[in-house]
Amino acid sequence: MTARGARTALLALVLGCGLAGAAQAQDYVRADCRAQLDPTVSRFDTPLHQRWYRRFWTGDCDHLPLCFSGSPNWNDIVGKLLVRGGPAERAALLPKACRLGQAIGLEWARDKRVRRIDTGDLHAFKGQLDASGDALRGVEQVEASARAKMAR
Repeated sequence: MTARGARTALLALVLGCGLAGAAQAQDYVRADCRAQLDPTVSRFDTPLHQRWYRRFWTGDCDHLPLCFSGSPNWNDIVGKLLVRGGPAERAALLPKACRLGQAIGLEWARDKRVRRIDTGDLHAFKGQLDASGDALRGVEQVEASARAKMAR
């Protein structure tokens, strides 16, 4: 194989693995959220970034360092929001809650040196959601808070 052929084969392998990872990246997101997420947004800085993002959605640590499994996790939070919002708010609430999870989760899962949303912020956001009398309004308030943090 020529050097050019080897480079082409290597490039195809790298791109193929990257695309396969992207296709599988959302398997852990609740089924009703998957269609709501923007596939072009889910770009991971590192494999560790993707693993922490998975933790955000599922609560599963998968041997992550200094990680605590369980709740809260975004799949559970979306479920609780949908129950609180009821059938009348579901059509408006589901896409907002899912996209909010994508935005917050991708930022929180980044390396601590560069992320703009930390674990303390996650606790504050959950407190805002819990304290809000209206699920949709709570999601909108947290979205505004998260966007302000990410704009810094």
